[in-house]
Amino acid sequence: MSAVRACALPAAALLHDSVAQGAYADCFCIDVPVAVSHAAFVEAFYTTPVFRVERWILRWALSRPSSDADAHRLATGACDTFAAWIVRGRAPDQLHLVDVTGRTQSWLMVAAVGDDAAPGGTRLYFGSAVMPARGRAKASVRRGWLFRSLLGFHTLYSRVLLSAARSRVLAMRRG
Repeated sequence: MSAVRACALPAAALLHDSVAQGAYADCFCIDVPVAVSHAAFVEAFYTTPVFRVERWILRWALSRPSSDADAHRLATGACDTFAAWIVRGRAPDQLHLVDVTGRTQSWLMVAAVGDDAAPGGTRLYFGSAVMPARGRAKASVRRGWLFRSLLGFHTLYSRVLLSAARSRVLAMRRG
């Protein structure tokens, strides 16, 4: 059984631009033993039962509704908005989103893993960034008590989201 683990941002990660601007960023990954397209991963991620709760909160608290069909359109590149996020960048293997305030970002990526003995696996990546307050050019994010107190929850939630996405990807493949 593969477990979610903290890892370094891959060299080609679109999230590096945010880090260069002083953002706090993290990255988590988990492996699956099958080939997974980026679109399938994005759709699975945003349609897990765990993320549906977040979507419900965003609909209720921010009047930013979204559906599984919206997640599918985001995953396939048919739209550039989803709930409280706007696409900041896309690549064939990545999606970089920024929230409507511009302060937080999410990033999803897939990469092939395996060797000649065990080909066909995929590494699923999920990362987040918190941008510095406006007016703090090239400054790092202020990591006060509130930031530090929420970081533990954020880390746990990131791991839960990625694990749920892995399960959903595998369930979607089974049909």
